[in-house]
Amino acid sequence: MIKNLKYSSTIGIIGGTGIYDSNIFNVIDEIKINTPYGETSDRITICTYQEKKIAFIPRHGKNHRHPPHKVNYRANIWALNELGVKVILAPSAVGSLKSQYGPGDLVLPDQYIDFTKKREYTFYDGPVVCHISQSDPFCPNLRETIITDLKYLGFKFHPLGTYICIEGPRFSTKAESNYYRTLLKADIIGMTLIPECILAKEMKMCYVSISTVTDYDVWAEITVNSKEIIETLNKNVDKTKKLLLTIIPKIKEDRNLCNCSNSLENALV
Repeated sequence: MIKNLKYSSTIGIIGGTGIYDSNIFNVIDEIKINTPYGETSDRITICTYQEKKIAFIPRHGKNHRHPPHKVNYRANIWALNELGVKVILAPSAVGSLKSQYGPGDLVLPDQYIDFTKKREYTFYDGPVVCHISQSDPFCPNLRETIITDLKYLGFKFHPLGTYICIEGPRFSTKAESNYYRTLLKADIIGMTLIPECILAKEMKMCYVSISTVTDYDVWAEITVNSKEIIETLNKNVDKTKKLLLTIIPKIKEDRNLCNCSNSLENALV
């Protein structure tokens, strides 16, 4: 773990599409952390907000230069762990697979389906092997805190949802989109949840995905394109920022309310 306590942070934010900078916080410094897994998506910004220390990294890098299948998830999570991060808030953009999940809605997924194909899914490549439990992929205590805050803020949101993660960077065909929603019963679709949440669990972190719906996926017979998605996301990015500012002061150092810090018990072989 990093020795300079000036940079030590309990809270990490991995900014998704549309959340590229940390301008809503008080910036202390930008630092580069070398990892055994290569370079992180970008330099990590160390910030403060109401006496909380935050480590912020844009998932795709500034200017969105890393496509989802090329994000170095292991380097990002390893670097945040090196800074002492115990709690990760992970905003992201998603498409909707259900009519009731409309553009602009926020979703707190509680489950996922993995349709990625060629990513690095673990820190344990041998000789130690880790079979990490993913029965409950997201921190239940953190999810409940965010649900309470979303009710207070009055934002339209969905407290449950199954996130299907595809490889990308292409969007789905109509046949795929309908398969995901009708047979697999997924609610939202994105490209970045996996393996980020798995790696966070291997590092014994509390992790929660805060998903912003930007569009109805192609099942709805509406053509999806990146320009319109970004425009919709930018209109709603203030919601995510307000939510982060509401959540952060409530995050406690004590993590006895969940089992995330015990995630490696009985997982290592």
